Amino acid sequence: MKRYELHKMTKRQVLESNFDKVIISVGSCECHGDHLPEGTDTFVSYKLACQVAEKYDDILVIPPITIGYSGHYDTFPFTLTLSYDTTILVLYDVIESILRNGIDKIIIINGHDGNIAPIEIASRKIKEKYENAKIAVLGEWWVTAGQLLPENTFEVWDGLGHGGEGESSIMYYLYPEYCDEEYATSVVPDNLPPHLDIKWDFSEITNTGQTGDATKANADKGKMMNDAIVQAVCEGIDYLNERNWDYKTNIK
Repeated sequence: MKRYELHKMTKRQVLESNFDKVIISVGSCECHGDHLPEGTDTFVSYKLACQVAEKYDDILVIPPITIGYSGHYDTFPFTLTLSYDTTILVLYDVIESILRNGIDKIIIINGHDGNIAPIEIASRKIKEKYENAKIAVLGEWWVTAGQLLPENTFEVWDGLGHGGEGESSIMYYLYPEYCDEEYATSVVPDNLPPHLDIKWDFSEITNTGQTGDATKANADKGKMMNDAIVQAVCEGIDYLNERNWDYKTNIK
């Protein structure tokens, strides 16, 4: 049986394997409405990581980072959050631990919007100290899925939202046992300005703990999203592998 999940492996199994890349999945624990579990972002990002690793013999998946920065969701129960600085430090320390074990090719699959900035900062800080570190990030799988799928796949708000059509669909496909579809709601913010990015607290744009239209979600859409994302990540890894992860630009 193929083994690639670090926390399920012995030292001997790890050392006898041929890992030269590591996937870090980064999630959160926060309200996703009444229909999705609080660990949705962790569940999805880790499952995507495992599906990618399953297709290779040299990728190790470390345990997921299960809590990130969720201060903007903290008005809804039962949100757990690290500070921005702590999230950056956790990511930095985890990446540094991987580098100390001799693996310098790192793939990050992020499942939560609040982690985007900490991942960027931690990665930049690592690169300042470790020039040999190679870091590739899927920062917003929910956006990437919408870009990859046919234009008419989603019915409302391009499938976006926190616990919306897209995120609910992929959870219905991957983890139906943790979902309560009958409690799905629809809250599409309709009072936001064009062109400007409002820095909201979540309670300012929803009263249900979710946004988007979860009532339009289904497992079939979720499978389409899942398969497209896994394929896209694998295409990116294959591209890097073909070039030995050397992406320097030859300037003439």
